[in-house]
Amino acid sequence: MPKQGYHHGNLRQALVEAALDLIETRGPQGFTLSEAAKSAGVTPAAVYRHFEGRDDLIAECARQGYAIFADLMEHAWAGGQPSALVAFGAVGRAYLAFARRFPGHYTAMFEAGLSPNRAPLLAQAAERAEAVMAQAAEALSRHIPEARRPPAAMFSAHVWALSHGVVELYGRAAPGTRAPFSPDDLLETGIGIYLRGLGLIAADT
Repeated sequence: MPKQGYHHGNLRQALVEAALDLIETRGPQGFTLSEAAKSAGVTPAAVYRHFEGRDDLIAECARQGYAIFADLMEHAWAGGQPSALVAFGAVGRAYLAFARRFPGHYTAMFEAGLSPNRAPLLAQAAERAEAVMAQAAEALSRHIPEARRPPAAMFSAHVWALSHGVVELYGRAAPGTRAPFSPDDLLETGIGIYLRGLGLIAADT
């Protein structure tokens, strides 16, 4: 059933929702501001009452995405319960879940080429999401002897890069394509190998 145009209520959010649909189907550079306005059922001139241009609209999509992302990551981390190791695995799974459930937000956040530092609210949202991974890495790294302990920021960056790579290569396959392994299995085993190398998981016997 086709979407109905905007009639009343929050025009700013209606434009964000329209942009998210276009970002998901065409990519962040695949639509114009006029097309976003048309999808929302308003004139292009109405957009400029809320956004300076397309990049400003995409940045708001990214900001909202980071807010959702941080909520999901914080829920998965759950204060490191029942253990830092178990909670850390949940954080990785939350990353995959977010990319699947919110593809428009994910693309706006990571593929639009916009720096989170372009706007204070966007930067704050991105920092909150990154802080969850950093907190999880810090808690888990305390179980590594200090002489072999990588900086928590590096630990966090490694796992973030692994999670992002799994999503990009295997978690967003086009319909009909087939990855060699499920994204969940790839991420779980990849993190397992990494943590085993740091001595946080016992070696297989």
